[in-house]
Amino acid sequence: MTQTTGQTAPTGITILGATGSIGASTLDVIARHSDAFRVVALTANRNVERLLEHCRRFRPAYAVMADSPSAAALRERLRDESIATEVLEGVDGLATVAALPEADCVMAAIVGGAGLLPTLEAARCGKRVLLANKEALVMSGAIFMEEVKRSGAVLLPVDSEHNAIFQCMPAGFSAGYEPSGVRRVLLTASGGPFRTLSLEELDGVTPEQACAHPNWDMGRKISVDSATMMNKGLEVIEACWLFGLPPERIQVVLHPQSVIHSMVEYSDGSVLAQLGNPDMRTPIAHALGWPERIESGVSPLDLFAVARLDFEPPDMVRFPCLALAYSAWQAGGAAPAVLNAANETAVQAFLDGQLAFRAIPEVIEGTLSACDTAAADSLEAVLDADRRARDHAGRIVGVLAGSGVS
Repeated sequence: MTQTTGQTAPTGITILGATGSIGASTLDVIARHSDAFRVVALTANRNVERLLEHCRRFRPAYAVMADSPSAAALRERLRDESIATEVLEGVDGLATVAALPEADCVMAAIVGGAGLLPTLEAARCGKRVLLANKEALVMSGAIFMEEVKRSGAVLLPVDSEHNAIFQCMPAGFSAGYEPSGVRRVLLTASGGPFRTLSLEELDGVTPEQACAHPNWDMGRKISVDSATMMNKGLEVIEACWLFGLPPERIQVVLHPQSVIHSMVEYSDGSVLAQLGNPDMRTPIAHALGWPERIESGVSPLDLFAVARLDFEPPDMVRFPCLALAYSAWQAGGAAPAVLNAANETAVQAFLDGQLAFRAIPEVIEGTLSACDTAAADSLEAVLDADRRARDHAGRIVGVLAGSGVS
């Protein structure tokens, strides 16, 4: 597929979410292996300037913007600079570039539920899917994994924790199947910026504080999810689908140094761990080069500088979002999709200054209690549950904001 595997033709890549932190890190790794990879398509939400910069450097055949005004602006700028990139727009444009015959590989890095449809399209088309969008599995895990198995797509996790688990799995493991000889998975979490704050101190935290992650450079939404530990809750659900395990065999472990990215415990008592500096280019390079290894640009891990590795169980009182995620998985049906939609709505309200940090789980719990979560047997049912949950969560945010809980 790439030059590293003995073929001369470079691997064609579509990057869904090219202007985010994962997209930028992916392009950094690709630039180190320009003989092995070729950028076919790049997508963005509305960041015209950043996508224009990427188009100048990588000259993709296609670029996609979220809406018509952004697409028109990018199209004009490309035309002024005589760059022959074709600009598409909207959900249809995303689906088109996810299915391009010349794109062997699709990096799915659009944050949130917006990434579901193009990621699912890539799976349907049998692509090598580098999965950084956890919501595709959280919202529609059964549907997504069925398409992967039907089409013969290769699914490689890019989240640092899931990629670490994948690296520690037995030889021949494929995503979606229960691994032989594995007793449990130990899913590590940094605990975010508020791990040691008192509950009273959490009342007044600001979006800026929540986004100041101690170890990782991430987007604002994911940073807030890390602070509430909803990110880890979504990762538990994702891990259940990726590794064919029930949630009781997936244990969350707080590890503030973020050096061990996750571990796998085997039935013989062995525990395998993947270690490295907290830099997303490591899992990205692993997924791009798999089954071989390629240079990522990440500095070598200095264990003497790290000096110590600490571990502790998560406090479910401090992190109620984690408990809500476990409950949503146990409830089944559309509950994980409702959980995700309510969380996205609450986090955006917090970032916009409309909602207090500690009210985020209140919005999620209220939405889960109010919404019908029984059906998730079709994509239409999942999307309907997502829509209804966002509407209800928005109403709860309005009530809380009106009552001064903001």
